[in-house]
Amino acid sequence: MVGRVGELIHPTRGQDGPGEVRVKVRGGTEIFLAWSEQPLRPGTSVLIVGSRGARAVDVVPWSDLPDPR
Repeated sequence: MVGRVGELIHPTRGQDGPGEVRVKVRGGTEIFLAWSEQPLRPGTSVLIVGSRGARAVDVVPWSDLPDPR
């Protein structure tokens, strides 16, 4: 999962607790617990940067790079 981009469906609370992220996998979607350093709102695009084991991941906010045109 590391390196994939997903969307938060439940907010994270920073180190106080995880949220949930939806990730497209093999033609479907899967839900993982998502931990972040700072609180993040639902709908935020996130990059998965680490794994905590069984269906729990570390995430950071992510935005696509702007079009260079």
